[in-house]
Amino acid sequence: IDVKVFDALQRKHQCATVQLDFQLPIRFGLKYRVADDTDGSFERPIIVHRAMLGSVERFFGILIEHYAGKWPLWLSPRQLLVVPVAAPYHEYANEVREMFHDQGYFVDVELSSKTLNKKIREGQLAQYNFILVVGEQELESRSVNIRGREGNERLGTKTLDEASEFFGEFVRNYQ
Repeated sequence: IDVKVFDALQRKHQCATVQLDFQLPIRFGLKYRVADDTDGSFERPIIVHRAMLGSVERFFGILIEHYAGKWPLWLSPRQLLVVPVAAPYHEYANEVREMFHDQGYFVDVELSSKTLNKKIREGQLAQYNFILVVGEQELESRSVNIRGREGNERLGTKTLDEASEFFGEFVRNYQ
């Protein structure tokens, strides 16, 4: 029994398999005594092999190709990037990072002296799922301005609680 999956290019890959092996029991001389047999005869067993993922390398290769490197939030190694607009907001950026990290997200903070646009662009190229921009308005309202990784995908300003719920929906729905 083979389970085949299709990748993003509609190519078929064998992923899981269950096989009956009649040769290895002969090769290893395996046998067992039948419980209700009175003459003491032996039977040859059948070995069942199963591989639920095929090879792990092939499985990950299929996932990488399927998502084209743009992992869903629940699986991504680069989930959130916090970008302060200027040095005075570094402390708030670290506070936001700490809050989301405590909720189980992978979060980085970009504290370099690069321009805001450069920081955002590098975060998009690094395939962070969401970029959280923080500045004076966000500090005062305890919020973040959320951008997606696709070009100029601006998702608006959300309070920290709303952002937490927003990201939680992605994780719960495996997006």
